[in-house]
Amino acid sequence: MGTPLGDFIRAKRDSIQPESLGLPDHGRRRSPGLRRSDLAARAGISVEYLTRMEQGRDRNPSVAVVNALADALSLDPAERNHLRYLAKITGGECSAHRPPAPPRRDVRPSVLETLRLLEPGIAMVTNRLGDVLAHTSGYESVTSETGLLDADVPNLTRYVFTDPRARTFFADWDDVADEQAFDLWLAPSVENSEWFSTELAPIAGPDFTRRLNRHVVPRRGALRLNHPSGGELQLLRETLELSSDAQQLVVFLPADEKTAQAIDQLRRRPRSRLRAIS
Repeated sequence: MGTPLGDFIRAKRDSIQPESLGLPDHGRRRSPGLRRSDLAARAGISVEYLTRMEQGRDRNPSVAVVNALADALSLDPAERNHLRYLAKITGGECSAHRPPAPPRRDVRPSVLETLRLLEPGIAMVTNRLGDVLAHTSGYESVTSETGLLDADVPNLTRYVFTDPRARTFFADWDDVADEQAFDLWLAPSVENSEWFSTELAPIAGPDFTRRLNRHVVPRRGALRLNHPSGGELQLLRETLELSSDAQQLVVFLPADEKTAQAIDQLRRRPRSRLRAIS
């Protein structure tokens, strides 16, 4: 049985062409990408050890080995952080087998007050599972008529993968889907991530499972939305990590004047000021 760490190393190895690293092309291969022998040589480890890691038979690589693999795979900073995180959970939390439990959904009063101060701006509080825990009226305006906030406990990840309207609302749906799948790896705990992904996988289908196992580190550029009434919106995102709560405060800013004008039109519709879910 594989591990998230092994899956990520194998996926990155398969995505690298030898010539991009200055290595000779040895001709036809049974699988795409970098050979195990080439990666092992670049990282200074044995092929046998690399094979055990990829297959999940070695779950406790040293920090030096993890760093050597990151260098050998030419990972960018975000990918290096993800590799270190996967090494940690593979050797630690993944082996604990604690029973999964739902994550907390309460939002601290001071965080809710911060949202009130951001009115009438566009902001929300979410966790890594995608639960929309609280939001401003501005956020309700830009998501109105899309179905995103219709559920008693709105969940962005579930909406992206199970609601057909999401593929129209998010102009770059593939990128957003990669973001939501990746964030499950950064959930408050491995158990919470497993609890949610087990619930979601049967209804989201193979596209969700494939993205979850690819470990694609998202770039998180501007968010483009196709609002049913406001046309195309382009938003910049600023994220504040609420680490003690395992939550995030996300603020959305118009990326251009056209978007700012469209949002002003949407704000003029009557909306509730703030919604918090607990």
